Amino acid sequence: MKTAGFSIFGLILAIAAVVYGLLAASLPNQDGEIRLSGLSAEATVRSDELAIPTIAARNRDDAFRVLGFLHARDRLFQMELMRRKSAGRLAELFGDSALALDRKQRVFGFERVAGQIFADMPETQRSALQAYAAGVNAYLTRTTILAPEFLALRFRPQPWRPEDSLLVVLAMFQTLNGYEQDERMASVMAKALPADLLTFLTPDTDLYATVLIGGDRPRRYSPSIPRRALAGLPAAGTQLARNSVDADNAVAGSNNWAVSGRKTADGRAIVANDMHLALGLPNIWYRAELQYQGRQVAGVTLPGVPGVIVGGNGRVAWGFTNVTADLFDLVSLETDADHPGAYRTPQGWQPFASRRETIKVKGQPDTDIELRDTIWGPVSDQPLLGKPVAIKWTALERHGVDLGLLDLDAAANVDQALTLINQAGGPPQNVVFADADGHIGWTYMGRFPKRSGFDGLISRSWADGDIGWQGFIPPEQLPRLNNPEQGFIATANNRTLGADYPHVIGHNWAQGYRAYRITELLREKDRIDERDMLAIQLDSRAGALDFYRQLALDELRNLSDKDGDLQSAERALQAWDGRMNAASVGAAVVNEFRKRLAETVFAKIVAACRVYDPEFRYAWRAMETPLRQLLTERPPGLLAESYRDDWSAMIADTLRETVRALRQQYPRTAPDRLTWGEAHAIGLQHPFTKAMPQLAAVLNLPAFASDGCASVCVRVMDNAHGASERLVLSPAHPEDAILQMPGGQSGHFLSAHYRDQQAFWQNGQAAAMFGPARPGVLEVLPE
Repeated sequence: MKTAGFSIFGLILAIAAVVYGLLAASLPNQDGEIRLSGLSAEATVRSDELAIPTIAARNRDDAFRVLGFLHARDRLFQMELMRRKSAGRLAELFGDSALALDRKQRVFGFERVAGQIFADMPETQRSALQAYAAGVNAYLTRTTILAPEFLALRFRPQPWRPEDSLLVVLAMFQTLNGYEQDERMASVMAKALPADLLTFLTPDTDLYATVLIGGDRPRRYSPSIPRRALAGLPAAGTQLARNSVDADNAVAGSNNWAVSGRKTADGRAIVANDMHLALGLPNIWYRAELQYQGRQVAGVTLPGVPGVIVGGNGRVAWGFTNVTADLFDLVSLETDADHPGAYRTPQGWQPFASRRETIKVKGQPDTDIELRDTIWGPVSDQPLLGKPVAIKWTALERHGVDLGLLDLDAAANVDQALTLINQAGGPPQNVVFADADGHIGWTYMGRFPKRSGFDGLISRSWADGDIGWQGFIPPEQLPRLNNPEQGFIATANNRTLGADYPHVIGHNWAQGYRAYRITELLREKDRIDERDMLAIQLDSRAGALDFYRQLALDELRNLSDKDGDLQSAERALQAWDGRMNAASVGAAVVNEFRKRLAETVFAKIVAACRVYDPEFRYAWRAMETPLRQLLTERPPGLLAESYRDDWSAMIADTLRETVRALRQQYPRTAPDRLTWGEAHAIGLQHPFTKAMPQLAAVLNLPAFASDGCASVCVRVMDNAHGASERLVLSPAHPEDAILQMPGGQSGHFLSAHYRDQQAFWQNGQAAAMFGPARPGVLEVLPE
């Protein structure tokens, strides 16, 4: 019996050894010699202790060829997921669970769009994509055992195409600005609510507005409460589901700012940038430096795409934030029974163009779907207010996307950089620059629709031809700011333009507090250096929540008989230090109180809109403006009838609900002792663990308590969303540069570089952008 037991145990050990051997064999070599076909001359790759490569090559295409090889070596599965998600081909790997997402992605027709973008590109950009793809495929050709994810799924990826890199760009475009919810939300509100109430609830400004050009006046703001419209709303009825109001409304965005030489001790200009995206393993970015033709460009790259996204070239440094622009229109389509299969256009009735697509589903028969297109774009898979709508989106337009960003490698100063980036297509960004001579600047990158006859806020029919797009705003008309007197420029997805700027760029801007706080900190400080910039990136002051703390304390002060829940709330609020630090007591209470207040105050609004859309959520990012005004002026008729317009009673009840909810969620700690870190744990997950949670201990990183919050702190840090990197760079002094990112360079969980950058990012340590080179070199020779 013992012999049989030992035999089984031995067999298990043998199997485990074989599995481990296969996994270990898939770890790539950092040094040695490889050959790449098409390389014009020998290239070298020297890596530092964190495996961050410096590629030295004869020309740019050679450098991109090597970068493609390194991206594939370290992040091939991540690249595979990106191209498949964009094209709607995940179900081939994951089966029926991915089918709904694939259906939605097929509507956009990104495969076809990527092909058109590639055909339209200048030859230099096509050549860059071809060289990069050749590098990826060289790795695929020479590697027998791929990363563990490929072994687990038992498949080998198809060769990489230049168009696949464009699928990755389109995926990033979609992440940053490619969803329909803003226009759907506003259109439902326009149907359900009086016009003055719609304007009141959808302002483009808040108390913290920080505008760069175009004057201070907003385009969309109503200073008075439409009391009659509020009083006329029907009762909300039964209790609405939680999360019917998105008070956090975290946006895929970023912080960036630049200080000029007049704000630093030695005249250097510095850029700071932290881009806020989904957090996971591996991180979305891959660090690299490229040297070729007397040029040097370093920073973060995007696996699947050639070039440095954010960083510097030795003369100029740059950083991005999402513009939060309105690039998406839902064209309401007019159809009728007399014209089956057709829709009305300015040229008369036209038949829908149809396309049939086949989705391969792992373990199941193929799924065929029928999709329709119009002269404006594809028909959405989801009607709006009972009518079909077509998608008009800059990402799907000719010349809306390109790789003009690559040309920043040659910019010698801020003026040249501003001109170059205005010409570039792609996801529209606020770009701040600093150059080696101490100058700074800001402008937009990307294409913006030039609308005629409407502003794009709500869905309308274009059938009469009196409204529509007239191409894109010309590059020379994009906003620009150069060397402002105050010595700095800051953006944080906020509204940067006043109404004097002639074009409507967006509506639903991010709340302005982050930009306000950055500006406040920069204004009060001189002789700024890189560590000062990092300290601002790590700032966790949440001044936008002060209003709610004071509101609650004022109400509690007026109550003579407070129950245990209210006493607990009062102690927590009195203890709060105004920051969202891991050790801050009371932060969880004030944060939850604000969310619940918003849900209660806007309950009738949501209920009125859900008559037309049962899934409606109020997610206007500047809702802070109407919310504060309503809580201050307290108009009659808005609250549930049970309150009889007693706002004080509502606030007290909301405090009680807040305390009870936190007590239920964190039963081991009293709400008035609960720290923000305990209520706000941050975890980084590998995508495999969503389907196979038993692998979490191996693939995920331990959750940790962190300073920061989802949307009202400069340090944006939330579960699964936050600063995907932190960069501080003076082009004149790269030796002082700082660069942090979560996880590590490698996507292989057995690699020493899977998590070796985590501590710097997690703890806010000033990690050098350029580390000392480790011994050894990877020699890349022409084949």
